[in-house]
Amino acid sequence: MIKALFFDIDGTLVSFATHRIPASTVDALTLAKAKDVKIFIATGRAYQLITNLGDIKELIDGYITTNGAYNFMQDGFEQLFPIAHADVELALGFLRSYGYSCMVVGRDDLAFFNRNREIEQKFEKMLDLHFTWSDKPVGEIARQGVFQLTPIVNEEEERRMMSHLHDSISSRWCPYFADITARGVDKGNGMKAICEHIGLGLGKTMAFGDGGNDLSMLRTAGIGVAMGNANESLKPHADYVTASVDDDGVARALAHFGVV
Repeated sequence: MIKALFFDIDGTLVSFATHRIPASTVDALTLAKAKDVKIFIATGRAYQLITNLGDIKELIDGYITTNGAYNFMQDGFEQLFPIAHADVELALGFLRSYGYSCMVVGRDDLAFFNRNREIEQKFEKMLDLHFTWSDKPVGEIARQGVFQLTPIVNEEEERRMMSHLHDSISSRWCPYFADITARGVDKGNGMKAICEHIGLGLGKTMAFGDGGNDLSMLRTAGIGVAMGNANESLKPHADYVTASVDDDGVARALAHFGVV
């Protein structure tokens, strides 16, 4: 019996078309919660940028954020995996040399390196963000610990940059940018830690995703579900492919497996 659900946000819980959680998903998660199923978020977003879950916020038991670099639960459980300082310096040096912009996620603040308001606005529009970026210098944010770097680069540029870093990995769920985190950090490992903390076997979990950064999570879960709108490279690794986020995919999958 499934006792915990893990959800990516963008393209899974939240539609890229409407920037809202479909009503069918809200209803299904409400039913699941009433049956004592725990609900977790597993996202590439920093917690400060999770601005679109108001319809289900009261249902959420915990969060895997920045692709597993900063994880916590309402009961006080917390995990933090900052990027090695040397890799942060190498990455920022590379970005400075080529003039690329990058979001820098600290423990408490976020800012853009090589700030470019046009890029910020595109980023905000794509993710429907309502957020005021920090004016703190990136060096000050780095002293908080950097949990994720999100450079606005294509795949070739990403490969070139990553060849300079020794203790970090990158993942990508959007063609416009990559997410860099500490080596060993991913959503799947975040799932394992949370399940160990609450004393739940992974076989009783179900995870939903649509992007490349969801692969570890779908492989880790007892049942891994790819959305109908998921990257084609992700679908072969899923136990089940449901309908798209805009076609009640979450609700359909939960009904299919008898969770609701």
